[in-house]
Amino acid sequence: MHKALPESQQPSRQPASAALRRFILAAVVAGGVGSQAALAGSYDDALSAANMGDAKELVSLIQRGLDPDTVDAQGNTLLILAAREGHTAAVEALARNRARVDYRNPAGDSALMLAVLRGHEEAARALIKAGAKVAHDGWAPLHYAAFEGRDKLIGDLLGAGADVNAPAPNKATPLMLAARNGHIDVVRRLLALPQTDLNALNDAGFSADAWALQNNNTDIAELIQAERKRRGIRPPAMKITIE
Repeated sequence: MHKALPESQQPSRQPASAALRRFILAAVVAGGVGSQAALAGSYDDALSAANMGDAKELVSLIQRGLDPDTVDAQGNTLLILAAREGHTAAVEALARNRARVDYRNPAGDSALMLAVLRGHEEAARALIKAGAKVAHDGWAPLHYAAFEGRDKLIGDLLGAGADVNAPAPNKATPLMLAARNGHIDVVRRLLALPQTDLNALNDAGFSADAWALQNNNTDIAELIQAERKRRGIRPPAMKITIE
């Protein structure tokens, strides 16, 4: 079954051109005025190094004046590019060299969110170790982990302080997202936590088990209903708006 990715928040972000100007200014201050071609070449080298995971080249460029928060034309920092591709060594090198671990691109995604989304476990753990936020407003890493069924990363994120009941912009909780997409192992993990809210409703008025049933995940719906019964909780009064 095709799973549409959730729409991310759209925070204001400094345009890529401004970051490029900062990069050029830093290079000029550090090494003197050089040719525009050389500066553009270093910028391209930085983006390539981040995408390819060349940690040594990234460190060398930073030591020569590269802004560690340089962004590409889409507003992705070097750290986001490296994390998105799962390059753990590059992620660690950038974090050590003062890259902003919580920078979010124009789509609202942080380096940690994209590492989680793509299932790059070691890169995600490196970011958590570097202090990346696991809980914040809007879409958060735990939502992506639940949506994609990243069971091991669920444990890492919860251990680092992620909120198991955090609502996404559509009011979906991690349990709802896992239930909707049929990730039974994630659902079991979340149901084992006594603080998991079984009766939360998304913006369409569906509870986790109702959303599971809507997507033919009957086994997951039965698990949630059994856990609700075990806890002695009555099912929620669903509020579905028909337009």
